[in-house]
Amino acid sequence: MVQRGFGFPLSGYKPDMSESSASQQGATAASTRQDVNGSDPTLGAIVNQLTTQVPELIRSEIRLAQAEVTEKGKRVGIGVGMFSGAGLMALYGFGTLLATIILVLSLLMDPWIAALIVTVVLFIIAGVLALLGKNKVQEGTPLAPERAVSGVKEDIATVKGQHS
Repeated sequence: MVQRGFGFPLSGYKPDMSESSASQQGATAASTRQDVNGSDPTLGAIVNQLTTQVPELIRSEIRLAQAEVTEKGKRVGIGVGMFSGAGLMALYGFGTLLATIILVLSLLMDPWIAALIVTVVLFIIAGVLALLGKNKVQEGTPLAPERAVSGVKEDIATVKGQHS
């Protein structure tokens, strides 16, 4: 295994490389590690090595991040689909519960009155939830991070010397 200029191992072969480019890269790394006298590499050789290896390292890290995000995205997508199915089943269950409540109330009064009572109660609950939701939305607007923006403005003013 060839060592990089800073002591990091260089395997020489990557899955997206051909055999000839892998051997060329390994030969280049070996030639930049030590010059013909066997001493440490020159500054130029180290800079050359950095300019060729750093972009490849960055590209490799980006490919790894993309693969990881893709895998996690698939898992999240499956989870969201399962939550959607659970929500649909809960909606059906709630509808069945409402029908049961109407049927029970219809034993005590006319069925139309029982259905009207359940409908009115549902609209009251919907109205209360809408008002609570409206208040929460108003608390969260505007969506701009006001504290962070004011902090950045203060930092800029401090750097410019306007605040101490």
